[in-house]
Amino acid sequence: MATTITEGVKVSVETIYQPEYSNPANDHFMFAYRVNIENLGNYAVRLMSRHWYIFDSNGAKREVEGEGVVGLQPVIEPGSSHEYISGCNLKTDMGSMKGEYQMQRLLDNATFKVQIPEFYLIAPYRYN
Repeated sequence: MATTITEGVKVSVETIYQPEYSNPANDHFMFAYRVNIENLGNYAVRLMSRHWYIFDSNGAKREVEGEGVVGLQPVIEPGSSHEYISGCNLKTDMGSMKGEYQMQRLLDNATFKVQIPEFYLIAPYRYN
């Protein structure tokens, strides 16, 4: 599990290879990832948007931006967390992702960026 803390917001990511949705013969590898966002600070925050950097082991790079996460812009109260599961397809059996969330502190509407730690997408058979 990869974890980072930025301005009192802790982001942890865990990955799961999805063999039932993958087709290695056609260079299609599907991964799920579970993200837990925990507010360690003293003020409520809202996750406004995300920006992902996605890398295949063949050198391909992609960027994905959008509002919220899985259709939500959750408010995370102090001491609380928000968890979601999403997915990513690669053309190789190994790659990585990293990124950032744009957050808004509800007390004063100030915005700030929270780093999403780099995590690896690796088909389990590559570990052998």
